[in-house]
Amino acid sequence: MLNKSDKIFVAGHRGTVGSALIRRLESEGFSNLLVRDRSKLDLRNESAVAKFFTEERPDVVILAAAKVGGIKANKDFPVEFLLQNLQIQNNVIDSAYKIGVRKLLFLGSSCIYPRSAPQPIPETALLSGPLEPTNEAYAIAKIAGIKLCQAYSRERGANFVSAMPTNLYGPNDDFDLETSHVLAALLRKAHEAKLRKDSKLVVWGSGTPRREFLHVDDVASACLFLLEKYDSSEIINVGFGEDISIRELAELVCDIVGFDGELAWDTTKPDGTPRKLLDITRLRALGWRPSIPLREGIARTYEWYKANYAPHASQKGRT
Repeated sequence: MLNKSDKIFVAGHRGTVGSALIRRLESEGFSNLLVRDRSKLDLRNESAVAKFFTEERPDVVILAAAKVGGIKANKDFPVEFLLQNLQIQNNVIDSAYKIGVRKLLFLGSSCIYPRSAPQPIPETALLSGPLEPTNEAYAIAKIAGIKLCQAYSRERGANFVSAMPTNLYGPNDDFDLETSHVLAALLRKAHEAKLRKDSKLVVWGSGTPRREFLHVDDVASACLFLLEKYDSSEIINVGFGEDISIRELAELVCDIVGFDGELAWDTTKPDGTPRKLLDITRLRALGWRPSIPLREGIARTYEWYKANYAPHASQKGRT
């Protein structure tokens, strides 16, 4: 059980998931939240992380910090995705154990599962086949984090749990086209195409892959639920329970944004995994359900994008 007075360290609090976690925790009355900007604490630095944990001694840790990106970023920078994520995970998990953290929640990803996993993907599919090559480095790092949490649980009795969210979107998403995931990229492309009055919008791949999307406010709700209700070292999926084709997603985004041009598909670009839908039977059995429908979630994200990102995009060198 969580106490409102617990000192909770949210690692990665400025990211899409981390900022949603802060919003959720504050709305639930948790006021003793512990955060550090990267400029104050580099989670890749082992001694700095150890010093931070020894001085602050959090009761609960949510490890939402990670180097993330879409297909292009993963393909171009496998060293960075593998090395930096391993460093962050190892440092935080080890330091959390050493100072006696009561509970740690590690956030993995649905991309840990094999490319050819059964659909919907059950937790038992982990390590049952080859990974999707376009995000292999990131997936391997996340699998190592899962296994490290499980090892601390089995060997040393730590209450370290691992949640596997599906594709996430929402406020504070990464809209940089060099590193963004598909939904954020589509939102930005459609918005800018509308402003330019383009006749068509070029989208990567064939449009046939199917993906599941969960709003970050829902994943924050699930994380708080798991901190309260789940103490197993076995991984647990966190998803919406439905998927959509990339073509359908692009059409939905264009409708919400108000871009009425044509969609053109660049089939020279990779599709990634053909389908990725999580089996959320375990989480549903515990009593959790998502609450934000996809159209509503995208519309809310688009409003956030227009208010917070689009006006500054050119100043950031991102257009």
